[in-house]
Amino acid sequence: MSKGFASNPRQILLATIVLASFVGVGARLVWLHVIDRDALLRFVSQARYKIEPLPGRRGDILDANGAKLATSRSLIILAVDPQSLRKEDEAKWPQLAALIGMNPSELARIFNTKTRPVASTSAQNIERNGVSAPKSATFAYNVTPSDATAPIPASDSETENSDDEDEAPDAAGNRAIRFAKLSESITESTFTSIKQLNIKGVIGQRVYRRAYPNNSIASHIIGYVDRTERPVTGIERYADFYLHGLNGWLESEKDGKREELAQFRTRQVPAADGYSVKLSIDSVVQQIVDEELAAIAAKYEPEKATIIVSDPRTGFILALGNYPSFDLNTYNKLTKEEQGRMRNIAVSDMYEPGSVFKIVAVAGALNEGLVNAGSTFDCTSDSIEYRGKTRKLPREDHNFDHRLTVSEIVAHSSNRGAAQLAMAMGDDRFYGYARAFGFGQLTGFPNLGIESPGMLASPKKWDGLTITRMPMGHSIAATPLQMHQAMTVIASGGVMMRPSIIRQVLDSSGEVVYRFDRREGDRVVSERTAQTVARMLQGVASKEGTAPEAAIKDYDVAGKTGTSQKIVNGRYSEREHVVSFVGFLPANQPRLVISVIVDGADKNCPGGVAYGSKVAAPSFKRVAEQLIRHLDIKPVEPLSPVAPGPKKPASRLALKGSRQ
Repeated sequence: MSKGFASNPRQILLATIVLASFVGVGARLVWLHVIDRDALLRFVSQARYKIEPLPGRRGDILDANGAKLATSRSLIILAVDPQSLRKEDEAKWPQLAALIGMNPSELARIFNTKTRPVASTSAQNIERNGVSAPKSATFAYNVTPSDATAPIPASDSETENSDDEDEAPDAAGNRAIRFAKLSESITESTFTSIKQLNIKGVIGQRVYRRAYPNNSIASHIIGYVDRTERPVTGIERYADFYLHGLNGWLESEKDGKREELAQFRTRQVPAADGYSVKLSIDSVVQQIVDEELAAIAAKYEPEKATIIVSDPRTGFILALGNYPSFDLNTYNKLTKEEQGRMRNIAVSDMYEPGSVFKIVAVAGALNEGLVNAGSTFDCTSDSIEYRGKTRKLPREDHNFDHRLTVSEIVAHSSNRGAAQLAMAMGDDRFYGYARAFGFGQLTGFPNLGIESPGMLASPKKWDGLTITRMPMGHSIAATPLQMHQAMTVIASGGVMMRPSIIRQVLDSSGEVVYRFDRREGDRVVSERTAQTVARMLQGVASKEGTAPEAAIKDYDVAGKTGTSQKIVNGRYSEREHVVSFVGFLPANQPRLVISVIVDGADKNCPGGVAYGSKVAAPSFKRVAEQLIRHLDIKPVEPLSPVAPGPKKPASRLALKGSRQ
């Protein structure tokens, strides 16, 4: 045989080897596709379609000076895949426990718990590209610590694992645990240290968590989002359209080791950060307000209290505080009895405004030309003829031995004088002015439907005493913000300035994308009328007025006290009151409107009765004095005294009003 050819034995051996190889491959294929088909499919399914969410950051809420009132912090949810742990890393476990603040024995327990009963596995699955997967929009993968963005389910369960569903139970009915959560609040710097330990199987997901740097400051304005980033109250909810970020996602495949196959990545949509919202709130002004509320609470132990500060030139709110309040960072720790603290009582709760409401009757009668500052009224009589009937006038808190001018009615807060001014206008015109000043309707303040419109009945529903009681602030209910808005009409020169809180919307680079202007409403009274009323209101904060406690040296203060009896068991109480002082300064060129309303301060007041002049007016003064320094408000030329003008008898005015 030629040397170029193999011998017959060698050919037979080679053919046998080739044939055996084919038989082996065929047998293996039969084994995989027929005998061990289920195991094969389970393995193949692990190289499956993968959606990895990319969270978008929620925008910040800023104060007027750019300080952060609400922000989103980047945190890491840390977990472990017990199946991927290496024996050689066990010495590093105590270091990891120290970094995350966990007891080393507890960490070891979690790491050493490899399986769990099938019965505890969630049965709620959906089909995604033919592969069974849980309803959660996020998934866990076995990745190295260098991957800081491996998604982890947001469940609070320590051992809940979306990939557990892919694991077949063993003979004992247990399923392998693919991850166990270790912590939800690991900082970026701590996670960097954790990665340096290089413990295989420890994984993390970057998430954003809302934080409120100032705790309870402006809590009722800011509002909060819950653990799922769902906005619940305040600006967080009202401005959610601007604030919320847009989540992105990454579509690809992963292999049997649950690692991404980057070459099969089909789509990547980047996340978009939300816009930031800048408010008109000044944190320093808000701090002053909150400290004064704390002082009121400590001294009088009231049921509730509100202080509001705004700029009458624009209507923008500089501060709004309520007592009681709450910490935005621990809202979920409030008991059921304490949850009322989260209510923004400045816009949701009603009260009878009392004598502060007298500005409506005074301004309306002056604006209609029915009276002037020197017009006089008999405030000694307890009844008056109106529309052919004798009407009983309310009682006075002071005895007067002479006829009162309109200016004196304001300065001395005469109930009977205010009633006669309203009668001069008649039911319909007086009601019209009350509506024009904003009572009985929403202010439009951003609180998403929780604002109360107050209560203002139409003249058709009035009884015989309403025209005598409503002018003094009874038979009507308003929110603190409504009363503040009404006083702003006088301070702004007679124009309705709707209270506003959002100034700007900014993108992630800080560029302004939208500006909010002042919300100017209709003219309520003439500028001349507003100036005249402002001059009269100066008399309240004088030695001759009802609130000399509100006077500030070198500054003209215009304002009005209010002391209204609360209705208890269907009757006006002699021992429970809501007291207030609402005013502005400087009276000639107003820069600030400040409202102080305190409910239920009686028990700690002399004689057990609270008065606006004794409780609210001093708080007004303390807040105003601090704001004068902070905002650098200069004294201005004082308003000229109110001219007395020709005097008109009250009886003629009442008769004129009765014909309206």
